[in-house]
Amino acid sequence: MDFRSMIPFGRQTALTRGPETDPFLAMRREMDRIFDDFTRDWSAPANPASGGFLSPKVDVAETEAGLELTAELPGIDEKDIELDLTEGVLTLKAENKVEREEKDEKKQFHLVERSYGTFMRRFALPFEPKADEVTASFDKGVLKVMVPRAKELEAKGRKISVNGH
Repeated sequence: MDFRSMIPFGRQTALTRGPETDPFLAMRREMDRIFDDFTRDWSAPANPASGGFLSPKVDVAETEAGLELTAELPGIDEKDIELDLTEGVLTLKAENKVEREEKDEKKQFHLVERSYGTFMRRFALPFEPKADEVTASFDKGVLKVMVPRAKELEAKGRKISVNGH
């Protein structure tokens, strides 16, 4: 009997698996690669605050007069923007339409970063708006919406006197 054959470490056996031969690790690496390739060209990040067209950058500011909303909508036509104010919620919906050249069949894209599609964002207003006085303007890809605040509701109440016995 060879003394070296009794040592449990330092010996390579057919059952020993290193990181490069472990089938589960190889499968995990392949799945990671597949998901990375699949999501690489997605133009809409998971976090809306981080940018991309399908989640445009929006600034919302409250002033004494009301709410000011400014949204960056590059490449959008004014006619493709919808605004709606219902029950204290302002909804912004827009669509960036695909403009691909169909006639040039020999063109093969190697990289497509421009995004197309429809998005919708909703903003709950922190006050009662004057719905009939909401204004919106669109210039050079920037949408500005002004939502005036309704007059503060007068606090109706009465003074209650406290009487002792």
